[in-house]
Amino acid sequence: MPIRIVLADDQFIVREGIRRLLETSDDVQVAAVCEDLDSLLAAVDAEQPDVVVTDIRMPPGDADEGIQAAVRLRESHPHIGVVVLSQYATPGYALALLEGGCEGRAYLLKERVKDLDQLVAAIRAGSEGGSVMDPKVVDALVASNARAEESPLNELTPRERDVLHEMAEGKNNAAIAETLVLTERS
Repeated sequence: MPIRIVLADDQFIVREGIRRLLETSDDVQVAAVCEDLDSLLAAVDAEQPDVVVTDIRMPPGDADEGIQAAVRLRESHPHIGVVVLSQYATPGYALALLEGGCEGRAYLLKERVKDLDQLVAAIRAGSEGGSVMDPKVVDALVASNARAEESPLNELTPRERDVLHEMAEGKNNAAIAETLVLTERS
């Protein structure tokens, strides 16, 4: 069965381009398209998708509505994955998305959308409770946190750094487990 998604982006051309791109994949079914936070939340209630694919900034505030949607959905619909598409490799956005946990969450830069396989892999990971972070975002996170004296990155074990490195390469949980010879649950 295809993964059912609700797609949200305030820019018509971007929204329709992503929708048409996703419709070429047998793995994904676009259940609804939206242009703002309110219509996104209403579509989720009506369609009960497996995953939401959302722009990070949309009306009404053009601030971080994609993150707001992810936070709300974690409480109201915890089984729904969220893939946030952004043009910003800003650590603050990624950290806000992951604040409640990384399960079922993905953060991709919009430049990755041209690669349908990467986008579908992020959607699939979100639907399965996995997580995906754009490598450029992970690089930005590592760089900003490494500069901090009391950075949590300084407390990572070598094995945890190996996992972070694999995440930065865009690998999903299964691929990381295979590369590092671990069980996926680990």
